[in-house]
Amino acid sequence: MRTWSAHMRLSINMDNIRKAATPPTSSFMKILSSAFPTASPWMSPLRCCAQESRRIRRSAIGRPALGKKVAVVGLGGLGHMAVKFARAMGAEVTVLSQTLKKKEDGLRLGADHYYATSDPETFMKLAGYFDLIINTVSAPIQLDDYLSLLALDGTLVNVGAPAESLSLNVFSLIPQRRSFAGSMIGGIRETQEMLEFCAEHGIAPEIEVISADEIDQAWERVLASDVRYRFVIDISTMKNE
Repeated sequence: MRTWSAHMRLSINMDNIRKAATPPTSSFMKILSSAFPTASPWMSPLRCCAQESRRIRRSAIGRPALGKKVAVVGLGGLGHMAVKFARAMGAEVTVLSQTLKKKEDGLRLGADHYYATSDPETFMKLAGYFDLIINTVSAPIQLDDYLSLLALDGTLVNVGAPAESLSLNVFSLIPQRRSFAGSMIGGIRETQEMLEFCAEHGIAPEIEVISADEIDQAWERVLASDVRYRFVIDISTMKNE
């Protein structure tokens, strides 16, 4: 499963495939093209964020994110986009990461605060603080610790996909009416809504374009969490055999 989750961070540049096909005319692709002149490298990373952006906008309980306190767990392919969305929606944004090594990036991308979860004082200091937590990591976490960071009626939404089962104590939920939810990739309507929002606010993923002969090295960097923050494979560099 670690391999599967790492694979989700790889995208493919489809420019050369589209050259041989009829130009797309759907409103979806028109929005994509208007939002990003070189749209195809962004498509896969952005589609993964449609449901995530909707969760942030509604703060998971039916109210706008404006003025809400939102935490993003993990600053990776999904996490860095969650920071951008939450910032654009007017939330106070905090990144929760294992270490502070990406703090400078997190603040540059729009986070107001950045904390290391390896520091036990983080959970004491932020107890009961957040309205919404977006967990983007595909590794096990101590759910009770993160649920303790939610305020009354707060929600923790899991968009990462760890292989292991996650467990929690129901008393992490009951006293403060907290919720634990999950979310996958959005549908066409949500994707279109998300792209319109991206076009309006100038939101795009941070990518690194690589050639086909760099895939092995890129894969090793994915496994080592050394991606900032999406690899895009240029399909024109693939050899025809």
